[in-house]
Amino acid sequence: METGDGGAAAQATPGPGHPFVVAHRGASAEKPEHTLAAYDLALREGADGVECDVRLTRDGHLVCVHDRRVDRTSTGTGLVSEMTLAELRQLDYGSWHAGGRSDDDEEDDAPEGTVGDTGLLTLDDLVSLVLDWNRPVKLFIETKHPVRYGALVENKVLALLHRYGIAAPASADLSRAVVMSFSAAAVWRIRRAAPMLPTVLLGETSRYLGGSAATTVGATAVGPSIATLREHPELVDRAAAQGRALYCWTVDHYEDVQFCRDIGVGWVATNHPGRTKSWLQNGLTGAGRD
Repeated sequence: METGDGGAAAQATPGPGHPFVVAHRGASAEKPEHTLAAYDLALREGADGVECDVRLTRDGHLVCVHDRRVDRTSTGTGLVSEMTLAELRQLDYGSWHAGGRSDDDEEDDAPEGTVGDTGLLTLDDLVSLVLDWNRPVKLFIETKHPVRYGALVENKVLALLHRYGIAAPASADLSRAVVMSFSAAAVWRIRRAAPMLPTVLLGETSRYLGGSAATTVGATAVGPSIATLREHPELVDRAAAQGRALYCWTVDHYEDVQFCRDIGVGWVATNHPGRTKSWLQNGLTGAGRD
């Protein structure tokens, strides 16, 4: 078993305010996912971490987009992998969402080619935002597979993290970045190239996450969905026994937050980071519920 970071399990130790709260695609219930508006709100609401999905553009840029196509979350159509960064920047990524416009519409004044509140966000933009924030925040980066560019995605992610000096943390607890994927091969590539960088093997079955896959690729954490964890709460203890943290997605409901807290989940990804933080800070007594 690979445990080279020496601190993965410590992230899952329950305590006051635990589990830690990760903003899933930012504060994506209130603002358009993967936009500066969503991440800025999540950080202001006190999220302990922020999560993003990354894809490569045709000209080799890492952008924060979940789907293979831009159709659902923008005014355009087409595959991210077949579009250039310049082409993607021409689209609006906010109007589809009820929270897509700020009250003062500051994004309308953004110079052409810049991010704006609801413009396209690159991973470079997001790393800069997180590292410049006024308190330590972890960035959870999910690489999407299968994709036409294969291992180039992980290579580009690592190159960017090295450029910011956060690809080789002293321990998992001190790491500012975590790389995740549903692809075991992707996790293995990260662990081989950056053995001190925390990784999460995501999955939807207990057999996969509780078996040998995480050990084989050296993942420092496993990431079941809340539905899987509800059916198999033993995954928490199994992960801890193997020296791994547990990251659960997507945890939006009060009862699920309470469940994760009670069984010792380390990190919960939620579309409602502010509300979830409030519930946890109030001890899940029901104060502020709904």
